[in-house]
Amino acid sequence: MRHILPIILGSALLAGPASAAEKPLAVPLSDKAQKALDKYEPVGTTSCIPLYSVRSSRIIDNTAIIYEISSKKLYVNQPADGTCRALKADRALATRNPTGNLCSSDLVRVIDPPTPMDFGACPLSEFTEYRKKQ
Repeated sequence: MRHILPIILGSALLAGPASAAEKPLAVPLSDKAQKALDKYEPVGTTSCIPLYSVRSSRIIDNTAIIYEISSKKLYVNQPADGTCRALKADRALATRNPTGNLCSSDLVRVIDPPTPMDFGACPLSEFTEYRKKQ
């Protein structure tokens, strides 16, 4: 019996809490983000986007980052937890990625461009592709 207890406890620790396996609830895009996407419609999702195709990126607010590919195509990323407090419209993103792709498990650093201030990192989630409405 003495040997069984550590095995049971070890199994319970490895399994973790039941809710840890569940996917967190998505936070809806803010009104500001939805307004920025008003002329676009979602067409699909992808795990990665090639950095060479990104013309610009902008932080809308703590719920959305828009990556512009062309005037007709955007990718929107919400932080992995739905929001990231470091994201603010007057800040910028800094990425270092040797693969040339920005992917859903990557971290983006949030900085203040005129100063060396670093506000931390935000984990990315899947990218939603948006196309301009016809």
